[in-house]
Amino acid sequence: MSGHKLSQKNPIINNSLKMSLLRNFIKSDLRCIWKFSYNMGWKGISGFNKFQKRKLRGEIFPAFQFISVTDDCNLACQGCWVTKGEKSSSLDIQTINKIISDSKKYGSYFFGILGGEPLMYNDLMSIFRENPDCYFQLFTNGTLLTEKISAELKKLANVTPLISLEGNEIVADIRRGSNRVFQRTIRAIETATSMGLITGVAISVCKSNIEMALSEEFIEMLHSRGVIYLWYYIYRPTGENPHYELALSPEEILRLREFLVDGRTKYPLVLIDSYWGADGEPFCPAAEGLSHHINPNGDIEPCPVVQFSCDNIKEGDLKAVYENSAFLKEFKSQVNHQTHGCILMENPRWLNEFADSYQAANTSNRPGLSEELSNGCPVCSHGSCPKIPEKNWIYRMAKKRAFFGLGAYG
Repeated sequence: MSGHKLSQKNPIINNSLKMSLLRNFIKSDLRCIWKFSYNMGWKGISGFNKFQKRKLRGEIFPAFQFISVTDDCNLACQGCWVTKGEKSSSLDIQTINKIISDSKKYGSYFFGILGGEPLMYNDLMSIFRENPDCYFQLFTNGTLLTEKISAELKKLANVTPLISLEGNEIVADIRRGSNRVFQRTIRAIETATSMGLITGVAISVCKSNIEMALSEEFIEMLHSRGVIYLWYYIYRPTGENPHYELALSPEEILRLREFLVDGRTKYPLVLIDSYWGADGEPFCPAAEGLSHHINPNGDIEPCPVVQFSCDNIKEGDLKAVYENSAFLKEFKSQVNHQTHGCILMENPRWLNEFADSYQAANTSNRPGLSEELSNGCPVCSHGSCPKIPEKNWIYRMAKKRAFFGLGAYG
């Protein structure tokens, strides 16, 4: 797939955009549509409104929880922040259910399930089965998403698989550190959509895949396979193999933003980002308190890539833990004085000094994290992008009134 300028001549770019998207949506299983609309849509909007009211009252409890159930994974991706210790770590099912039950008390029924690779977590289906009133986004590389698992997800109907696709046949293998990853991922997408699951695709845009990511061929390929939404992330150099050379330049980030704003008026996929508001203002979901991350040891981190913590969910009621966390309160207060982009990317040295001032625990399983950040190479994030307001009124309304694209870990 090669990128090229947007063209009005492409057959999928026409006035029937909404109908084309709707056709893929209504092909989904009816129970999946119902639970998506009610558990994620209606309850999600309600939960976001409750979060906004809490924020006005000065209370702390995120709109959504993002939970890494295990640090086990079957791939070794460039820029991955997950480092397994001497042995793998996983949250037990009782702890996960407590997180969910504590969250529901405050109107939060939407959860992102991450890893590692969450499909390697033995009790994964129990999480979904025991919480039918919730909605889950399953972040997966897709290589383990079998027909049997997809059939179970269809039966449960309260899960949307978000399948990561990092490049074409050549790039994906390099990015993922394995073989035939592109073909295995495409097979997973086809398995999920053929089963009637509401299926999304995620791509972490970097220098090696930007031409593919921002091409009409890519959009058309996904649409033709029944994908409903496409989630764009910006590559963050971190972890054991950061590969700083893959980071986007300010010009490339601007190109991504322009593609999203224009694409939302013409493509038959829902295009999501986690970086910009309705008027194009950059923001950090963690600094806004929209979402935080709970790692496989129960440590509460600002987000998955900011691997410091002063708090653990095992310390008591989840609301009380959040309310009593000086570390999270000051993170939200101080980061916005530094940047409205990604602090890990733009000022890793400051992040390390801030964590050190609170004696925050290093939760990365990398003993050299402090040196890693102190010597890290600052790169541009979405905070470098000029404000470009949304053109599509639906996206503007969704970003202002709902949680659309705002709660992601991105």
